[in-house]
Amino acid sequence: MKVVILAGGMGTRISEESHLKPKPMIEIGEAPILWHIMKYYSYYGYNDFIICCGYKGFLIKEYFANYYLHLSDVTFDFSRQNNMIIHNNIAEPWKVTLVDTGLCTQTGARIKRIQKYIGNESFMLTYGDGLSDVPLNELVNFHRKHGKVLTMTAIQPGGRFGVLSFGEDDYTIEKFSEKAKEHGGWVNGGFMVAEPEIFEYLDYRDDLVFEQEPMHKLASGGQLAAYKHFGFWQCMDTMRDKIMLERLWSSNSAPWKVW
Repeated sequence: MKVVILAGGMGTRISEESHLKPKPMIEIGEAPILWHIMKYYSYYGYNDFIICCGYKGFLIKEYFANYYLHLSDVTFDFSRQNNMIIHNNIAEPWKVTLVDTGLCTQTGARIKRIQKYIGNESFMLTYGDGLSDVPLNELVNFHRKHGKVLTMTAIQPGGRFGVLSFGEDDYTIEKFSEKAKEHGGWVNGGFMVAEPEIFEYLDYRDDLVFEQEPMHKLASGGQLAAYKHFGFWQCMDTMRDKIMLERLWSSNSAPWKVW
């Protein structure tokens, strides 16, 4: 199952660093948060990634093009025709497809533009700025059991985000309201599983926001489910969030570090 990561936004709320690099490339413990997300998925056996690039996407491409240089000891021998010797055998079992989905494209259109790389199969979908310890095997089993087009991981971060309204079965979402001001509700935490039918709810309009019209249609049609996660979840919207994640990592208490 492929993993699609939305990594094209400008990250305006963490502009202290995002003016230099895309938000998924902002580092936690000297590695981009994107790397942390990929390591987490890889631990569960998901190693085929499709990354939706946009703002300063060339920096993401350069990172993977020079992945060995970032992680290995290297000798450059200029006396022997610019020979490069990599001393460490650091390798990830990853296949990484980097797709330019547009500079100002919204999330719905970004997902639509990677359809040809998915084919007719289920896939994982998440944001390039959020970390969690959600058990991905349980998430996938939940998705398959309930048979919806889209399953999202629902979390309870407090009142900063929107709320989800559930049906009588306690997992079908009847109403989705992104970033409202209600307190204590369940919200979209990313870490989603989707069926290929999701592309029927999307189009190529640059202004198509996945969390608005498409999710409203999914919810009203009974095709949006929530896997409730009571564990750790944290997005990196601000410098305060980054500092908190850095502290968890540096103190060896990062809940997402399972590898």
